[in-house]
Amino acid sequence: MPPLAHTLLTPAHAPVAPLPLSRHVLLGLVGVALLWASAKLQIPFWPVPMTMQTYVVLVLGMAYGLRLGTLTVLGYLVAGALGLPVFAGTPEKGIGLPYMLGPTGGYLVGFVVAAALCGWLAERGFDRSFLRTAVAMTAGHALIFVFGLAWLASLMGWEKAYAVGLAPFWAATVLKTALGVLTLPTAWKLLRRAG
Repeated sequence: MPPLAHTLLTPAHAPVAPLPLSRHVLLGLVGVALLWASAKLQIPFWPVPMTMQTYVVLVLGMAYGLRLGTLTVLGYLVAGALGLPVFAGTPEKGIGLPYMLGPTGGYLVGFVVAAALCGWLAERGFDRSFLRTAVAMTAGHALIFVFGLAWLASLMGWEKAYAVGLAPFWAATVLKTALGVLTLPTAWKLLRRAG
């Protein structure tokens, strides 16, 4: 099945054909902009404020598919590596490669891997039902935490990495997973009705 991005840009009755490069570039730029905005948006939450960044990473992966989703997240990281203040806490906490090699570096790597996994799963229909979307979103969030915690643990040890890199984010992660579970299958249902 084609990713959601392809469906959104192709009439329902048209045969599925590859998107032109210009549409891929446009979708990639829109995705990078959404990632930037989601990193900057702080939502009051307990015990720490949350951003919508992991939600956007995973939904982009699932909506864009394996290749475009992964390339979009890589484009976001390239923008950050070049010194654009696209990450949460930038420019206040630094910019460019020094920021990326700091405590959040593992999470940034996890974004790429998680977007790829969610894109791959979406191409196999995991974005069509609530249960399968929950599996994909949970797996994506788990990958982000695995890479993030491993990186943090190398800097500060496992106990402190867990205390600052996972424990405060459980509730927000459950909420963002639930939001993704509602978003993707619902979008498909609306598109089917419109088509």
